[in-house]
Amino acid sequence: MKKFVALAALILMITCMAIGCGAGRVFAYSDPSEMIETDTNREFIIQIALASNPSTGYTWVATFDETKLELVSDTYEADKTDVLVVGAGGTQYLQFKALQSGEVTITMDYQRPWEKQSIDQKVFIVNID
Repeated sequence: MKKFVALAALILMITCMAIGCGAGRVFAYSDPSEMIETDTNREFIIQIALASNPSTGYTWVATFDETKLELVSDTYEADKTDVLVVGAGGTQYLQFKALQSGEVTITMDYQRPWEKQSIDQKVFIVNID
């Protein structure tokens, strides 16, 4: 019986370690005043969620140090409505992975691709340990 308990405890410990070292945890940030803390050893993915409406031509464009962060994905999810609403907004999700330690700034500009001026800008500070 003791061998069975020891084996079960070992399996549980290995499972917990595997979950902790897996793809990483995803945190969503939409407030630029909130400092984003992460580290490179655990492969955190930082997900920035911002209101967006691509039907108007506007989208969030990220500028950042590509030696410290990698843009993993840039997706858009329309708001759920009871009735189909043409031109309704939604949320744009940008996921980043920390590559090396240091502080990095992600500047998000809300603009149309063919225009140089943005109509909104948000700056996120990421501290990577």
